[in-house]
Parts: sequence; structure tokens; C-alpha cells
Amino acid sequence: MNERDTGAVTAVWTDFGGVLTPPIADTMRTFCSRHGLDPRALGEATLKVAREFGTDDIMEPVDTPLVSEREWIRRISDVLVGEGYPPMELETIADAWFDGREVNAVWLRALAAQRETGIHVGMLSNMVPTWDDHWRRMLAPEPHFDAVVLSFEVGYRKPEPGMFRLAQELAGVPAHECVLVDDIEANCAGARAAGWKAIHFTSTTHAIKELAALTSRPATIGSNP
Repeated sequence: MNERDTGAVTAVWTDFGGVLTPPIADTMRTFCSRHGLDPRALGEATLKVAREFGTDDIMEPVDTPLVSEREWIRRISDVLVGEGYPPMELETIADAWFDGREVNAVWLRALAAQRETGIHVGMLSNMVPTWDDHWRRMLAPEPHFDAVVLSFEVGYRKPEPGMFRLAQELAGVPAHECVLVDDIEANCAGARAAGWKAIHFTSTTHAIKELAALTSRPATIGSNP
């Protein structure tokens, strides 16, 4: 490790879906159950549509965005219909996607404890434009974050370097003092490539301990959701 990279983290950037919320796989299963879909079939259809836009990242077409959510759903529906499923007659999946979704209160408290000691706390998310109101109703950003960076607003998305550069500039600290906490390893790899540190989020307890070690601030751990 380079000597200049040994300083404590002073800026924490947390992902939203899968970190501040239950795992994406859980939300996907709930959504599919409500709409009579096989999660595997939906995943394969979404991947097929993503490849029409030259990517294997299933959300990239809609959270940059390269296409409207309505058109994205139509394309996925067309693939599913070809597999024998009924059409997805939705203009947005946000209502069903966010219904009943809970905030990870333990992680939120841990971030608040870090922020109280002077750590910059921000949210860094690949977000679909039409989902913006939904997540804000679920978790009002103002009391919790010093800054919020969303893919559809800035034209970059994790793991692209531009996303991390913008977040770092907002925090006003060197790259090696930033850490990303994310449930997707590819995003963590992108952060490391940008000179950041990263915590691959696999459980709330693990992430809190890892974060405390990086910031040299005490860990605040409650019951794990």
C-alpha cells in the first residue's frame, strides 16, 4: 500500500438498494410473486434487453438512462411474452418494487454515528429517474446525508470513474479518504480503481465493523435486520 493511502477514511458513500434496503434478490422475489413471474425468466429477459444496448448490466439502460422506463418494461415484456408469459402491463415497476420495502435502520444509525464525529456521509446510487420520488418517500435524504449522487442526474453510473470523481469532489477530500459501501462487487472494484477504499456489503454487522476500522471511529451495532 502506498504511504499516502494509509490515512483514515473521512468520507463514506453508501449505496441505496441492497444496502439501505433489503437484498435486491429478496425484492425481486417479492415482485415476481406478485406478478406471477419466474425470477429467473425475468432476469434472463432483462439481460437480453440490456444486451440490446451493448451491456450485460441489466439496469444500465434505465438508470443512466439510455431508454425510458416505460420502453424498457415494454421490451422486457415482449421477451417474456415470447416465452409464454402474460404481458407486463406496467408503465413503472416502482410502485410494486418499493411497496413494503423497509429501510435498514441499523445501518442508518451506524452512518449517523459516523456523521456525528465529523465523517462526511453521502449516498451514491444507480437510480432509475422514475424511482426518485419513491426512494425519497422511503428515506428522506436531508437528515441523513451530506450529499446524494444519482446516476440519472449526473450522467455517470457505478462503476464508471466519473461517478466516483464527482462524489469525491463533493466530499472535498482525496480519493484515498473515500470509501464506497456497496452490495455489488463490480462497483466496489470500480471504486478501488478510482483510488477509493471499498466495503463489499454482505451483512450489516460486517459492514459496520469494517467501516469503524477504516474511519477509526467506534462501531455502532444494533440488531441485524
